[in-house]
Amino acid sequence: MKPGESRRGPRIALIHALAESLPPIHQAFKQHWPEAIPFDVFDSSLAPDLAHAGKLEPAMIDRFLTLGRYAAAAEGEGGRTAAILFTCSAFGPAIDAVKKALPMPVLRPNEATFNRALDMGRHIGLMVTFPPSLPALEAELRQMAAERGVEISITSRVIEGALAALKSGDGEKHDRLAAAVAAEMPSTDCLILGQFSLAQAAPAVQAAVSSPVLTTPRTAVEQLRSMLKASAP
Repeated sequence: MKPGESRRGPRIALIHALAESLPPIHQAFKQHWPEAIPFDVFDSSLAPDLAHAGKLEPAMIDRFLTLGRYAAAAEGEGGRTAAILFTCSAFGPAIDAVKKALPMPVLRPNEATFNRALDMGRHIGLMVTFPPSLPALEAELRQMAAERGVEISITSRVIEGALAALKSGDGEKHDRLAAAVAAEMPSTDCLILGQFSLAQAAPAVQAAVSSPVLTTPRTAVEQLRSMLKASAP
């Protein structure tokens, strides 16, 4: 794109709780929807505040509503915000509150990947690096399965030390720890890397397992693109 030229849009708000989520989702947009205009809303206090509280409190839901309304009202290149994608996987009920409050498409970070996983089978593996994410993601996946009228089994793991390694700049250790945990898991119909920041470990994890490995950034971008295309006049 030449200087001064504008992409066609639409304008997509990305709301983050972890800095490590930004590179993989922007890379996914660049590869799979380059015409879109993503912009970032980032609150670095969300994840530590959730970990400190130990549960999702009403005040946190209010903060998400504030972030969602701010993102929805933004206007600039590509026009007004057309959709919102959250990249923070530990805040499902708060994101659902934003979904109900706003008229535009709002996507949970793992929603698209979970849909794809349920299409692939009933024995699903799930890996995360941020422990508070796990209960929310398991509940979300089971709820989505129940809405389809199917029963599933979930084999889940927390990759201890991986997020700290990534935050310290040691991506190689992060990927190695993820692959080691994956290699010890029982075989499943698919294995979900349940956080955007985990996407970079996909090649190492796939080399360690026979199950198909699903990452969240690409499927989220693809589902958003499909949703907005379907709603276009």
